[in-house]
Amino acid sequence: MAKLILTHEVTGLGEPGDVVDVKDGFARNYLVPRSLATPWSKGAESQVTAIRKARKAREIATLDEAKATRDSLQSKPVVVKAKAGNGGRLFGAVTTAEIADAVAALGGVTVDKRKIEITQPIKSTGDFSVSVRLHPEVSAKIAVKVVEA
Repeated sequence: MAKLILTHEVTGLGEPGDVVDVKDGFARNYLVPRSLATPWSKGAESQVTAIRKARKAREIATLDEAKATRDSLQSKPVVVKAKAGNGGRLFGAVTTAEIADAVAALGGVTVDKRKIEITQPIKSTGDFSVSVRLHPEVSAKIAVKVVEA
């Protein structure tokens, strides 16, 4: 087993700053090469506290704020414009950054692109649903409408 410090959120494993034990192959072949984690050492404790402090500054503080944000996000669909070819097929795919920018332009609510989860790649025009983790206990489903630019 390898002991690692997560530098980014990994679904099902933990948040940035968490110290986790994972199998050696998962650490060596997936987490470390993608810069999702760094090897744990005694000197890395200061790094862990810095990551946790930055995360606290970014995240929504209370459960009530998260619920209010969820209600405002779910109230209206988000429109994303993308270049498309024949049949509504996109050149590329819609990214989480594009969705976060569209949400910010729509209502002024800032959503971290790393908190947006797309279940399937969005590669065509139409209506889609994505999930946003606002708080450990609160998640919002956003309706995304992809239109041709």
